[in-house]
Amino acid sequence: MGLGRIIPPQGPPRTLALAQLTNSVGDGAYYVCSVLYFSRVIGLSPTQIGAALTVGWALGAVAGVPVGHLADRRGPRGIAIIMSLATGAAIASLLFVRGYPAFLAAVCLYTCCQCGLAAARQALLAALVEPARRTETRAYLQSTVNAGLALGAALGGIALELDSEAAYLTALAVDALSFVLAAGVLLRLPVPTGRTGTGDRPAGSGLTVLRDRPYALVSLLNMVMLLYMPLLSVVLPLWIVERTAAPGWTVSALLVLNTLAVVLFQVRMASRVSGLRSASRAVRHAGVVMLLACLCFALSAAGGSAWLPLLVLLVAACAQVFGEMLLGSGSWEIGFALAPADQQGQYQGFYGAGTAVARLIGPLLLTALVLSWGTGGWLVLGALFLAAGVAMEPAVRWAAAGRVDGSGKLTGTEPWPARGKSRIGD
Repeated sequence: MGLGRIIPPQGPPRTLALAQLTNSVGDGAYYVCSVLYFSRVIGLSPTQIGAALTVGWALGAVAGVPVGHLADRRGPRGIAIIMSLATGAAIASLLFVRGYPAFLAAVCLYTCCQCGLAAARQALLAALVEPARRTETRAYLQSTVNAGLALGAALGGIALELDSEAAYLTALAVDALSFVLAAGVLLRLPVPTGRTGTGDRPAGSGLTVLRDRPYALVSLLNMVMLLYMPLLSVVLPLWIVERTAAPGWTVSALLVLNTLAVVLFQVRMASRVSGLRSASRAVRHAGVVMLLACLCFALSAAGGSAWLPLLVLLVAACAQVFGEMLLGSGSWEIGFALAPADQQGQYQGFYGAGTAVARLIGPLLLTALVLSWGTGGWLVLGALFLAAGVAMEPAVRWAAAGRVDGSGKLTGTEPWPARGKSRIGD
């Protein structure tokens, strides 16, 4: 595999990737250390931590749309820089928190800034990268994020090994600094020109996305597919320990497998998507593959030896990451292509809220489903993935048709073409 499949091309894609890499390293350390910092240093109970994160991600899911709209009106580059600095400040504030009210406020600020930053960055990508290259660029960014998270997690592992207040404080300080450095990298990008992000004209009339029912349906289906996110981090560790005979290190092995696969193959997978039809097909295939992965995960509980469950879990993890990459490739194309050119910020903020919602409800929903129902729970989850994947194509058709109905309310997207007549329907 050549470096061309890992390192983005020169210009805005490479600069965006460098910014993502910078703060994802810090995020990797944060994700590994934050819960122990909250409990051991600040002195919070698991219930307090869970409640604060639930409230925070609920607010974050809402915050992305207005911040994205602001990016449409004032320019995504400036808003992305401001939100990156604000995220760093929110993390830095956690260094000084020693009580629950202050902790809750800091967590809410952090999640809102994170979701707002994601929306602004997506709008910035849409403004600086031509439509035909956006999905490919987004794939490069995803690979970069995974690489950065892996490196950051290794740094966080050092803090865990030291298990001291100073080590945890250092890990969080590194994360806060990483967002400041990322803001500096974003300063190297040109100010976008054209329909998106110029700041010279109003970007649409208010929050149009909130009245766009077809786009809301597409976003809902994408959110259901994103429930795969808590699988590796929350559900599988508990499933492996409680329901299988696989060795404990299997959890780490599956995480490494997932990370390396995305880093090495996500761009190649995204290159197969070139329009709405191929994107919808990729999401449909992702639903099928996710169902197969759930079936394999369910089978891992059978057998008394350690090696058979381990082999089944490896097969399941390979299927899961394959489905994850298929979903990402199709989902990014759909999210960009169905958004009006001058309202990418608010639309990406709305579409990206699915990530926050998956983080919010996914762990509780999936642990209750899988750990309570066992094999039946895996089957229900797999059927949910399949249903959402299959439903995506008619939903995208509906949304695409709404862009060419002559109402003039939504413009800037290409229609769903007749089969074989356009690049969008390859």
